[in-house]
Amino acid sequence: MSVAEDRRFMGAALRLSGWHLGMTKDNPSVGCVIVKDGVILGAAVTALGGRPHAETQALDVAGEAARGATAYVTLEPCSHFGHTPPCANALVAAGVARVVACLPDPDPRVSGRGVAILRNAGIQVDVGLMQDEARRALGAYLTRRTSRRPQVTLKLAISADGMLGRRGEEVMITGPLARAQVHVLRAESDAILVGIGTALADDPELTVRLPGMGGRSPIRIVLDRRLELPITSNLVRSARQVPVIVASVGDTAAEAQPERQLRRDALANSGVEVLEKESLTELLHVLADREISSLFVEGGATVAAAFFADGLADRIILSQGPVEIGEGGLESPLTPSNMPADFALIRAERYGPDLCYEYERSI
Repeated sequence: MSVAEDRRFMGAALRLSGWHLGMTKDNPSVGCVIVKDGVILGAAVTALGGRPHAETQALDVAGEAARGATAYVTLEPCSHFGHTPPCANALVAAGVARVVACLPDPDPRVSGRGVAILRNAGIQVDVGLMQDEARRALGAYLTRRTSRRPQVTLKLAISADGMLGRRGEEVMITGPLARAQVHVLRAESDAILVGIGTALADDPELTVRLPGMGGRSPIRIVLDRRLELPITSNLVRSARQVPVIVASVGDTAAEAQPERQLRRDALANSGVEVLEKESLTELLHVLADREISSLFVEGGATVAAAFFADGLADRIILSQGPVEIGEGGLESPLTPSNMPADFALIRAERYGPDLCYEYERSI
């Protein structure tokens, strides 16, 4: 295979990997393409729920024709026995001649062992093709594995003059196309987070409301130190359908504990889980331990500033509409003209009259 052909087929595997983002539990959403003589014999993505893995599904599609083929995989094939046998062993048994992988798997149960199994069987293994693209596609999984926290994406809707809106007023900054993209981002995430200010002002549902995607709503989290989320809110009323966590972060020693316990009990009796942690970092560690790899933060300026202050932001998405708020508006802490130096623009698109900028912390 030429380098151009390798990139073409790996590009297909990377596109496949995006199909099940947010729906594979603790496993990464991996893409695999089996190719021989320039023809794709089998292709798959990690199944919903995380199993079966992409490689075994693609091999099943290819069947006996996989012997002598090349497997393009976005992450090193697994080497450990879990609910299913290792994918590396499956590739050996199928008789593939070559495996091309974007990245080694940081999971300590794999971490080079998958490559070793393949090479010891006489299979040619090439690692590193399109690794930057793969780090982006697998960013949530890699962050959880290497940093024991979810990958954090901050999203802000800002006006043409860099405002978030007006205090006490509802201002529609972006149009329907840009707002639909927000629902796509929710669907790709394991959890979504807002601050109590947003929850009180907007009474949001924070679910995915695109046709056919209602089942992809993420876990909903509210930063709420004083446990002020109303029992009558849309979030609480729907907590038994889509999980809700109220996260109280910070020192609560000065609060009246009997009253706080009453609020806590009321939330719990309504199906809301209450987590009390000392810091955002501790909260993110707990979420990672629960196999939450991606966290989509839709809070306003206060929440965004808190994540930045603790160095916990990995991606930033700014949706900028053409409306101007003018004097008295709430100034956004982030605009395209004042992004931190360690964040690079990786995507700029237009949705109708709105602009969307995506930044990520330098790889």
